[in-house]
Amino acid sequence: MEKTFRAETSERIDHFLAGKTEKSRSFIQKLIKEGFVKVNGKIVKPSHILQPEDNVSYDEPPPVELKIKKDSKPIKIVYEDRFLLVVDKEAGLTVHPVGSHISDTLVNRLLYSVKDLSGIGGVMRPGIVHRLDKDTSGLMVVAKDDEAHIKLSAMLKEHSIKRKYIALVKGNFKEKSGVINLPIMRKQGETKMTISVAGREAITHYKVLETIGPYSLLEISLETGRTHQIRVHFTYIGHPLVGDPMYGGKASKEIALNRQFLHSYEIRFIHPIIGKEVRAYSSLPQDLLDVLKMIRERWKNER
Repeated sequence: MEKTFRAETSERIDHFLAGKTEKSRSFIQKLIKEGFVKVNGKIVKPSHILQPEDNVSYDEPPPVELKIKKDSKPIKIVYEDRFLLVVDKEAGLTVHPVGSHISDTLVNRLLYSVKDLSGIGGVMRPGIVHRLDKDTSGLMVVAKDDEAHIKLSAMLKEHSIKRKYIALVKGNFKEKSGVINLPIMRKQGETKMTISVAGREAITHYKVLETIGPYSLLEISLETGRTHQIRVHFTYIGHPLVGDPMYGGKASKEIALNRQFLHSYEIRFIHPIIGKEVRAYSSLPQDLLDVLKMIRERWKNER
């Protein structure tokens, strides 16, 4: 259904409509480019500056029928209300369809298990506010309606969603805690990320929980959420994650692990709609517990 608004001040059309509709600016910009927004009856660009008394007509295309199939495989939900949920993702599960990989993802399972998911992420990413790497296990927030999605996304940018991880890395540390503040960007033409002065700000905090022979067990918290941030940061300072061949942490013969030792074990935030604190925890999965048991036994006399 078409809606109309009257401008009161001079401002960009995308900013104006984002405020009026509570949709994201990127979503509004897409509608403008596709001709669903007009100013005084004319199609404009997202950068168009409105003048007082301009008439703005706004419409949305009809919903696109989902092409992504539902998957009845189970997902572990650790918190849920009518606005959002927190899921405990297993290792080896891709978060959302990408390219030709449109099945056996977390999204496929969510579509089967959850009645409503926010549409802001589009057909391929309904409800997805943030991601975990395929081979990282643990907690993720998923939005069930658009308002929650918008506010959760803003909270991520403001660093008010707190996430903690457990990681096993190679090598030992002189200091028991530290901060890594190094910008990250994608390597041109590759899936790998790298440290670069041209990259985006990335800040990682860590604390040494245990030194086990030539390994260190860390608690890690993030201020930012860049792709592969933890993996790239610790590789750069000479402590790659155990089990991560992409970034130099290939497991040794003594460790039977087919993925990086990284688990999102805690997430907490103020609920964007209700206002109460949500705090969820996830225990280390069995494959990581097995690794810890083995190396503790192997290096028990070296501590």
